[in-house]
Amino acid sequence: MAGAVIWGAAQAEVAPADVAWGEGNVIAESLSGTPGNAGEGAKIYAEKSLGNCVACHVVSNSDADFQGNVGPSLDGAGSRWTEEQLRAIVADAKHVFPDSVMPSFYKTSGYVRPGEGFTGKPAQEPLKPLLNAQQIEDVVAYLATQKE
Repeated sequence: MAGAVIWGAAQAEVAPADVAWGEGNVIAESLSGTPGNAGEGAKIYAEKSLGNCVACHVVSNSDADFQGNVGPSLDGAGSRWTEEQLRAIVADAKHVFPDSVMPSFYKTSGYVRPGEGFTGKPAQEPLKPLLNAQQIEDVVAYLATQKE
């Protein structure tokens, strides 16, 4: 059925600059319009070229090697935080916790730059987000499965 158009209530992907922050620093709506896949989220958690969450966090039931201890344990994350809170933390932890050292995975502008004298010429904003909208949803789905 070439050229067929499928109409539905699918939500379009939300661009990083258009993320709607709700009361209490949450992101209530999916960033991708598609439910997250916990299995893919587990891969992103452990993959050094993607989320690399494992560098700072530990999930006891993960088989990822060399889990970190810089950030809080993610055991029970799905019991401690709602999906809306998890989405906000993964997308832009500094928006939720201003003193956090966790990278903002879905942010493209508004970075504090030390200047050319320290880093050379910085890339021009907007930057590409570290994870795309679906990857954020996948990580949220994975973390939501981590119950106490």
